[in-house]
Amino acid sequence: MSVYFAFLMFPVLAVFVFSGIPVAFSLLSTALVFGMFRFGDVAIVQVAASLERLTTSYAVAAIPLFVLMGAIIESSGIAARIFDNIYVLTRRLPGGVAVGAIILCTIFAAASGITGATESIVGILAVPAMMRYRYDNRLISGTICAGGSLGTIIPPSVLAIILAPVAGVQVGDLMAGIAVPGLILSVAYIVFIIVSVWLFPALAPRENGPRQAGLLKLLFQTTLSLLPPISLIVAVLGSIMFGIATTTEAAAVGCLGAVFLAATNRRLTLKMLWDSAGRAMIVSVAIVSILFGGMVFSAVFIASGGMSSAQTILLGFDVSPGWLLAIVLGLGFMLGMVLDQISIIFIVIPIATPILKMLGIDPLYFCVLFMLILQTSYLTPPLAPAIFYFRAISPPEIKLTQMYAGVVPFIAIQILLTVFVAMYPELATYLPSILYPLR
Repeated sequence: MSVYFAFLMFPVLAVFVFSGIPVAFSLLSTALVFGMFRFGDVAIVQVAASLERLTTSYAVAAIPLFVLMGAIIESSGIAARIFDNIYVLTRRLPGGVAVGAIILCTIFAAASGITGATESIVGILAVPAMMRYRYDNRLISGTICAGGSLGTIIPPSVLAIILAPVAGVQVGDLMAGIAVPGLILSVAYIVFIIVSVWLFPALAPRENGPRQAGLLKLLFQTTLSLLPPISLIVAVLGSIMFGIATTTEAAAVGCLGAVFLAATNRRLTLKMLWDSAGRAMIVSVAIVSILFGGMVFSAVFIASGGMSSAQTILLGFDVSPGWLLAIVLGLGFMLGMVLDQISIIFIVIPIATPILKMLGIDPLYFCVLFMLILQTSYLTPPLAPAIFYFRAISPPEIKLTQMYAGVVPFIAIQILLTVFVAMYPELATYLPSILYPLR
């Protein structure tokens, strides 16, 4: 009876989510209802214990700091300045504005770790330029949505900070593990845009404008504008990956570096800092609320016998470890089309990781694949969070059907990369093995 009781939590959660109740409250409400029914007043103790674990977690403290770092970089005008300089170099390429947008998405993803923020900021900067040059609406939509999704797989991803302790892997290992696939994906997007526009020039008519300075001068100006933010990114990621600082300490250094960059850009004001802190607080509260709801939901599900039953069901599949891995990834993909990414981590990872580890599958390798799956589901209908972020900043000329059509080829690219990483695990494990040879 208790087994079926635990699995009933998922349809109830789906009803709450599709009724328009925020994901955090849907998770918490479902957990409280089932917890009180199953365990009585003890459920309240579980809620309090989950809240204590969350608020005392050293890793969770890094999340608002990374969000604040990205907000300061955006508010100080650094992102706009970087885009202008990148565009000067890419404007002569087929689909130059779109290529510049993907490059900026990669840089900003590495500076903030937040998917929605990356998509919104780059969209605000790049969409008007692409509309002005009469880019195809499908290409505009696909570029911004897919580029924004890089915040999932480019370190320092907030999802990696959340996923690593749940899966029992080191945050630095996971950061290093997603770095190579993330960069490959960014390059694949750029190649796809260039080839597509070269084959079908109507997708992005060439931009006409005044002649620019010589190539060497342009390279010097672009390098000059990129050097400070890239130095900040290298300092933050390097300190995490090489064990010089913890994730939270590195995030704090990143915030201080972002303030310094704002000062050098002559945009450091109390109003800018206040606005950045306000936006960072809103995003951080949303993330931490979902974390709290996910922790309570997971705790009630496990205590009700759901985890052991789910593990028994998975082990009951008479398939090889590789096929079982594919089943788990497929489950994560399907959940990703209807649920929040953080919720999926708390639902799937605690169940699947011990089984796959027991069958000889490296947990780090599994986590990298799972993050690629989460990124793919972020673009995939029916919910496709990337499209809903884009709708908030896109002009009315871009229709929803064009947005859905635009993301399809980028989804195909992500699926191909996931298959490629699955076939060649070294893409996920080689860099961590070099950085941490004794682990």
